Amino acid sequence: MAQSVWGYDSDNGPERWHENYPLAKGDKQSPIEINSKDVQHDSSLPAWHASYDPGAAKTILNNGRTCRVVFDDTFDRSVLRGGPLTGAYRLRQLHLHWGSSDDHGSEHVIDGVKYAAELHMVHWNPKHGNFAGALKQPDGVAVVGIFLKVGKTPKPEMKRILEEIDNIKTKGKEAPFQHFDPSILFPKSRDYWTYNGSFTTPPCEECITWILLREPIEVSSDQMAKLRSLSKNGENEPVNPLVDNWRPPQPVKGRIVRASFK
Repeated sequence: MAQSVWGYDSDNGPERWHENYPLAKGDKQSPIEINSKDVQHDSSLPAWHASYDPGAAKTILNNGRTCRVVFDDTFDRSVLRGGPLTGAYRLRQLHLHWGSSDDHGSEHVIDGVKYAAELHMVHWNPKHGNFAGALKQPDGVAVVGIFLKVGKTPKPEMKRILEEIDNIKTKGKEAPFQHFDPSILFPKSRDYWTYNGSFTTPPCEECITWILLREPIEVSSDQMAKLRSLSKNGENEPVNPLVDNWRPPQPVKGRIVRASFK
Protein backbone atom coordinates (compact mmCIF):
# COMPACT_ATOMS: atom_id res chain seq x y z
CA MET A 1 0.00 0.00 0.00
CA ALA A 2 1.64 3.19 -1.22
CA GLN A 3 1.57 6.28 0.99
CA SER A 4 -0.64 8.28 -1.33
CA VAL A 5 -3.31 5.74 -2.13
CA TRP A 6 -5.20 5.09 1.08
CA GLY A 7 -8.88 4.67 0.49
CA TYR A 8 -11.86 2.61 1.50
CA ASP A 9 -11.35 -0.60 -0.44
CA SER A 10 -10.26 -3.88 1.13
CA ASP A 11 -6.65 -3.48 -0.04
CA ASN A 12 -6.19 0.13 1.17
CA GLY A 13 -9.09 0.67 3.59
CA PRO A 14 -9.40 1.60 7.28
CA GLU A 15 -8.16 -1.80 8.49
CA ARG A 16 -4.82 -1.16 6.80
CA TRP A 17 -4.27 2.58 7.32
CA HIS A 18 -2.06 1.98 10.34
CA GLU A 19 0.56 0.31 8.11
CA ASN A 20 1.50 3.73 6.72
CA TYR A 21 -0.11 5.96 9.32
CA PRO A 22 0.71 4.53 12.75
CA LEU A 23 -1.39 7.19 14.48
CA ALA A 24 -4.45 5.34 13.17
CA LYS A 25 -3.89 2.99 16.10
CA GLY A 26 -3.60 5.86 18.62
CA ASP A 27 -5.52 6.34 21.87
CA LYS A 28 -7.77 9.18 20.71
CA GLN A 29 -9.08 8.01 17.37
CA SER A 30 -12.39 8.90 15.72
CA PRO A 31 -15.14 8.12 15.00
CA ILE A 32 -16.54 6.34 18.04
CA GLU A 33 -19.84 4.79 19.01
CA ILE A 34 -21.67 6.91 21.54
CA ASN A 35 -23.75 5.08 24.12
CA SER A 36 -26.20 7.32 25.98
CA LYS A 37 -25.71 5.39 29.19
CA ASP A 38 -21.99 6.23 29.24
CA VAL A 39 -22.39 9.91 28.38
CA GLN A 40 -21.91 12.53 31.09
CA HIS A 41 -24.31 15.44 31.06
CA ASP A 42 -22.23 18.56 31.72
CA SER A 43 -24.44 21.48 32.71
CA SER A 44 -21.47 23.84 32.51
CA LEU A 45 -21.08 23.30 28.74
CA PRO A 46 -22.08 26.54 27.03
CA ALA A 47 -23.94 26.90 23.76
CA TRP A 48 -21.87 27.11 20.56
CA HIS A 49 -22.25 29.86 17.96
CA ALA A 50 -21.25 30.07 14.34
CA SER A 51 -20.97 33.33 12.45
CA TYR A 52 -20.31 32.49 8.84
CA ASP A 53 -19.74 34.88 5.94
CA PRO A 54 -21.46 33.46 2.81
CA GLY A 55 -18.84 35.27 0.75
CA ALA A 56 -16.12 32.98 2.15
CA ALA A 57 -17.25 29.97 0.09
CA LYS A 58 -14.83 29.35 -2.77
CA THR A 59 -15.01 26.00 -4.53
CA ILE A 60 -16.52 22.53 -4.45
CA LEU A 61 -14.43 19.54 -5.42
CA ASN A 62 -14.35 15.77 -5.80
CA ASN A 63 -10.98 14.46 -4.59
CA GLY A 64 -11.88 10.83 -5.20
CA ARG A 65 -12.62 10.26 -1.52
CA THR A 66 -15.28 12.83 -0.69
CA CYS A 67 -17.11 15.90 -1.89
CA ARG A 68 -15.64 18.99 -0.26
CA VAL A 69 -16.56 22.66 -0.12
CA VAL A 70 -13.60 24.96 0.53
CA PHE A 71 -13.78 28.33 2.31
CA ASP A 72 -11.44 31.28 2.57
CA ASP A 73 -9.76 30.99 5.97
CA THR A 74 -7.10 33.70 5.62
CA PHE A 75 -8.76 35.76 8.35
CA ASP A 76 -11.56 35.40 10.91
CA ARG A 77 -14.48 35.77 8.51
CA SER A 78 -16.34 32.52 9.23
CA VAL A 79 -15.87 31.37 12.80
CA LEU A 80 -17.15 28.93 15.37
CA ARG A 81 -16.99 29.75 19.07
CA GLY A 82 -18.43 28.71 22.39
CA GLY A 83 -19.39 25.20 23.39
CA PRO A 84 -16.30 23.32 24.60
CA LEU A 85 -13.99 25.72 22.70
CA THR A 86 -11.90 28.58 23.94
CA GLY A 87 -11.49 31.26 21.32
CA ALA A 88 -12.71 31.42 17.73
CA TYR A 89 -12.02 28.67 15.21
CA ARG A 90 -12.00 29.43 11.46
CA LEU A 91 -14.06 27.40 9.01
CA ARG A 92 -11.79 25.81 6.40
CA GLN A 93 -13.87 23.18 4.64
CA LEU A 94 -16.86 20.93 4.89
CA HIS A 95 -17.18 17.43 3.47
CA LEU A 96 -19.39 14.36 3.71
CA HIS A 97 -19.16 10.65 4.41
CA TRP A 98 -21.91 8.38 3.10
CA GLY A 99 -22.90 4.78 2.47
CA SER A 100 -23.94 2.69 -0.50
CA SER A 101 -27.53 2.55 0.80
CA ASP A 102 -29.68 4.63 3.15
CA ASP A 103 -29.18 2.41 6.22
CA HIS A 104 -25.51 3.24 6.82
CA GLY A 105 -22.86 5.80 5.94
CA SER A 106 -22.31 7.89 9.06
CA GLU A 107 -19.00 7.53 10.88
CA HIS A 108 -20.21 8.11 14.42
CA VAL A 109 -22.80 5.63 15.64
CA ILE A 110 -25.36 6.65 18.30
CA ASP A 111 -26.74 3.84 20.48
CA GLY A 112 -26.28 1.42 17.62
CA VAL A 113 -27.92 3.75 15.08
CA LYS A 114 -26.12 4.51 11.82
CA TYR A 115 -27.31 7.41 9.71
CA ALA A 116 -27.24 7.66 5.91
CA ALA A 117 -24.45 10.22 5.94
CA GLU A 118 -22.40 12.53 8.15
CA LEU A 119 -21.37 16.07 7.34
CA HIS A 120 -18.15 17.45 8.85
CA MET A 121 -17.45 21.17 9.15
CA VAL A 122 -13.74 21.54 9.81
CA HIS A 123 -12.46 24.59 11.75
CA TRP A 124 -8.97 25.39 13.01
CA ASN A 125 -7.55 27.48 15.80
CA PRO A 126 -5.66 30.48 14.36
CA LYS A 127 -3.61 30.87 17.55
CA HIS A 128 -1.44 28.07 16.10
CA GLY A 129 -0.47 30.21 13.11
CA ASN A 130 -1.70 28.09 10.22
CA PHE A 131 -3.64 24.91 9.52
CA ALA A 132 -0.52 22.74 9.45
CA GLY A 133 0.48 24.09 12.85
CA ALA A 134 -3.00 23.48 14.26
CA LEU A 135 -2.78 19.80 13.26
CA LYS A 136 0.04 19.34 15.77
CA GLN A 137 -1.90 20.71 18.76
CA PRO A 138 -4.55 18.97 20.87
CA ASP A 139 -6.79 22.04 20.63
CA GLY A 140 -5.93 22.72 17.00
CA VAL A 141 -9.12 21.73 15.22
CA ALA A 142 -12.85 21.71 15.94
CA VAL A 143 -15.25 19.70 13.81
CA VAL A 144 -19.02 20.08 13.88
CA GLY A 145 -20.57 16.77 12.87
CA ILE A 146 -24.12 16.67 11.52
CA PHE A 147 -26.02 13.47 10.78
CA LEU A 148 -28.13 13.14 7.63
CA LYS A 149 -31.16 10.90 7.86
CA VAL A 150 -33.43 9.92 5.04
CA GLY A 151 -36.99 11.18 5.22
CA LYS A 152 -39.82 12.07 2.90
CA THR A 153 -38.93 15.67 2.16
CA PRO A 154 -35.84 16.79 0.25
CA LYS A 155 -33.97 19.38 2.26
CA PRO A 156 -33.57 22.71 0.51
CA GLU A 157 -30.43 23.23 2.60
CA MET A 158 -28.50 20.44 0.83
CA LYS A 159 -29.78 21.52 -2.55
CA ARG A 160 -26.97 23.95 -3.38
CA ILE A 161 -24.30 21.33 -2.78
CA LEU A 162 -26.14 18.61 -4.67
CA GLU A 163 -26.85 20.87 -7.65
CA GLU A 164 -23.11 21.05 -8.27
CA ILE A 165 -22.57 17.27 -8.25
CA ASP A 166 -22.91 16.98 -12.02
CA ASN A 167 -20.03 19.45 -12.44
CA ILE A 168 -17.66 17.43 -10.23
CA LYS A 169 -18.65 13.89 -11.27
CA THR A 170 -15.11 12.51 -11.42
CA LYS A 171 -11.99 12.65 -9.27
CA GLY A 172 -9.99 15.88 -9.52
CA LYS A 173 -12.91 17.99 -10.74
CA GLU A 174 -13.53 21.32 -9.09
CA ALA A 175 -16.18 24.01 -9.63
CA PRO A 176 -16.68 27.53 -8.29
CA PHE A 177 -19.03 27.57 -5.30
CA GLN A 178 -19.87 31.08 -4.24
CA HIS A 179 -22.22 32.82 -1.81
CA PHE A 180 -23.08 29.89 0.38
CA ASP A 181 -23.99 30.16 4.05
CA PRO A 182 -23.15 26.80 5.63
CA SER A 183 -25.11 27.62 8.76
CA ILE A 184 -28.30 26.68 6.86
CA LEU A 185 -27.10 23.09 7.33
CA PHE A 186 -27.49 23.23 11.11
CA PRO A 187 -30.52 21.46 12.62
CA LYS A 188 -32.92 23.46 14.82
CA SER A 189 -31.57 22.06 18.06
CA ARG A 190 -28.13 23.12 19.27
CA ASP A 191 -27.76 20.07 21.58
CA TYR A 192 -24.42 18.34 21.17
CA TRP A 193 -22.04 15.68 22.39
CA THR A 194 -18.35 16.54 22.67
CA TYR A 195 -15.17 14.51 23.06
CA ASN A 196 -11.51 14.64 22.06
CA GLY A 197 -10.62 12.70 18.98
CA SER A 198 -8.95 12.64 15.60
CA PHE A 199 -9.43 13.10 11.90
CA THR A 200 -11.24 10.10 10.44
CA THR A 201 -8.90 10.03 7.44
CA PRO A 202 -5.11 9.49 7.32
CA PRO A 203 -2.87 10.57 8.87
CA CYS A 204 -5.59 10.58 11.59
CA GLU A 205 -4.07 13.41 13.65
CA GLU A 206 -5.39 13.54 17.22
CA CYS A 207 -6.13 17.27 17.36
CA ILE A 208 -9.91 17.47 17.18
CA THR A 209 -12.53 18.70 19.59
CA TRP A 210 -15.66 17.06 18.23
CA ILE A 211 -19.03 18.80 18.48
CA LEU A 212 -21.58 16.23 17.33
CA LEU A 213 -25.10 17.54 16.94
CA ARG A 214 -27.82 15.37 18.42
CA GLU A 215 -30.53 16.26 15.92
CA PRO A 216 -30.01 14.99 12.37
CA ILE A 217 -31.03 16.96 9.30
CA GLU A 218 -33.34 15.27 6.83
CA VAL A 219 -32.59 14.55 3.19
CA SER A 220 -34.59 12.62 0.63
CA SER A 221 -33.64 9.28 -0.85
CA ASP A 222 -33.17 11.05 -4.20
CA GLN A 223 -30.74 13.50 -2.63
CA MET A 224 -28.69 10.61 -1.21
CA ALA A 225 -28.73 8.92 -4.61
CA LYS A 226 -27.32 12.11 -6.10
CA LEU A 227 -24.38 12.00 -3.69
CA ARG A 228 -23.76 8.37 -4.66
CA SER A 229 -23.59 9.35 -8.32
CA LEU A 230 -20.10 10.79 -7.72
CA SER A 231 -17.19 8.73 -8.99
CA LYS A 232 -13.86 7.94 -7.40
CA ASN A 233 -12.30 7.43 -10.84
CA GLY A 234 -10.70 10.09 -13.03
CA GLU A 235 -12.45 11.33 -16.16
CA ASN A 236 -11.14 8.73 -18.60
CA GLU A 237 -11.05 5.75 -16.25
CA PRO A 238 -13.62 2.98 -15.75
CA VAL A 239 -16.56 4.16 -13.65
CA ASN A 240 -16.21 3.42 -9.96
CA PRO A 241 -18.91 4.92 -7.72
CA LEU A 242 -17.81 6.93 -4.70
CA VAL A 243 -19.69 5.25 -1.84
CA ASP A 244 -18.94 3.87 1.61
CA ASN A 245 -16.25 6.46 2.34
CA TRP A 246 -16.66 6.10 6.12
CA ARG A 247 -14.33 4.82 8.81
CA PRO A 248 -15.85 2.40 11.33
CA PRO A 249 -15.94 3.31 15.05
CA GLN A 250 -12.63 3.15 16.92
CA PRO A 251 -11.90 2.10 20.53
CA VAL A 252 -12.97 4.73 23.06
CA LYS A 253 -10.05 3.89 25.38
CA GLY A 254 -11.37 5.59 28.49
CA ARG A 255 -12.36 8.89 26.91
CA ILE A 256 -15.37 10.68 28.35
CA VAL A 257 -18.13 11.90 26.08
CA ARG A 258 -19.96 14.91 27.49
CA ALA A 259 -23.44 16.07 26.51
CA SER A 260 -24.82 19.60 26.63
CA PHE A 261 -28.30 18.15 27.20
CA LYS A 262 -29.96 15.72 29.61
